[in-house]
Amino acid sequence: MDEKIFSMPRIGDNAPEFKAVTTQGEINFPADFSGSWVILFSHPADFTPVCTSEFMTFAKMEDDFAKANCKLVGLSVDGLYSHIAWLRTIKEKIEYRGMKEIEVKFPLIEDITMEVAKKYGMIQPGESATKAVRAVFFIDPKGIIRTIVYYPLNVGRNFDELYRVLTALQTSDKFGIATPADWRPGDDVIVPPAGSCGVAKDRMDGKEEDVKCYDWFFCTKKLGKEKIFDEILQKN
Repeated sequence: MDEKIFSMPRIGDNAPEFKAVTTQGEINFPADFSGSWVILFSHPADFTPVCTSEFMTFAKMEDDFAKANCKLVGLSVDGLYSHIAWLRTIKEKIEYRGMKEIEVKFPLIEDITMEVAKKYGMIQPGESATKAVRAVFFIDPKGIIRTIVYYPLNVGRNFDELYRVLTALQTSDKFGIATPADWRPGDDVIVPPAGSCGVAKDRMDGKEEDVKCYDWFFCTKKLGKEKIFDEILQKN
């Protein structure tokens, strides 16, 4: 029988649908998460050190992601009983960087057949034909893929950056702006190009309140951290 071929999903695509068994029961993805942001991420294997450090960090930060209306869903090609045993070991035995007795409460998908991993392009033959790379998919409340990040097997993820990306996406959606390099909540944001010559001139002349222009195509404005937290991170 010919192997089923999947094309890799892209930013702007609907998140590929699937049903799966997880450590928190069966899920129908992404339908079960409608109305929430989701970070769907894969790891190469249970009982491995880099993956353990990542799962402990994700679990520690789960409340922060929840406050931003974001749920976490993990995946590897290991079986359910391996998942359960590994997560129990993490909670009962692993202490790392001040983290201990860490309980992973978000679902971890069993994907022995690698069907889900292949749907999402998580299997990269140049890395391994039998292990998922460290893929991260940001999926919005409408089930649309908004950001994709891939890491190789031997490099752990930067979780501050994952949280920053989520916050930047939500801020851009809420306020109709873009975020510059290294942006964090409280930093100035980039405003859309002026719609008319008059508006552009006002901006360049400093007449538009809180807007600073470096040239006609590059203007920023202040957007306080408090406003972002009030409008996004605490009211979702």
